[in-house]
Amino acid sequence: MNDQAYLIWGLALLAVGVLLVIVEVFIPSAGVIAFTAAACSLAGIVALFKYDTTWGFIGILSVMVLGPTAFGFAMKVWPSTPMGRRMMGAKSPEELETDRLAAEEERKRWLSLLGAEGVALTDLRPVGVVRIDGRRYDALAETTMITKGQKIRVTILEDNQIKVRAIA
Repeated sequence: MNDQAYLIWGLALLAVGVLLVIVEVFIPSAGVIAFTAAACSLAGIVALFKYDTTWGFIGILSVMVLGPTAFGFAMKVWPSTPMGRRMMGAKSPEELETDRLAAEEERKRWLSLLGAEGVALTDLRPVGVVRIDGRRYDALAETTMITKGQKIRVTILEDNQIKVRAIA
């Protein structure tokens, strides 16, 4: 084998080693791909040393710099891949949209309480329980104490708190 072939094989094996480091992040192989990447890199360094000692040291330096750099880049990109999202427990875009729609529906239901009428289930002194549209809510009497069984109307909704007034 001529000297030029050692240079080409050495550089090619180093490139394959770096590429395999990136592939290992995306394809779980229990370290088989990482072991193969290390073997390719080592073989590439040996081939570069056979070509020239300077190229051999350049190969070692390249592996020491490019290997961790490629791994770091792959780890930065990995969470945005489908497998990365699945392994990290992140929600898919469909699940995010479903959650957004559910939150919007809950917000509309919450806003629909404004002006709604109900009945006090407990004395509100000033906090108690009311029933509005068949659902129980904790509420705050806006003005005076409201006795159990009295009709109420929701007047203010703020910070997840319902404020009510007695209806005469």
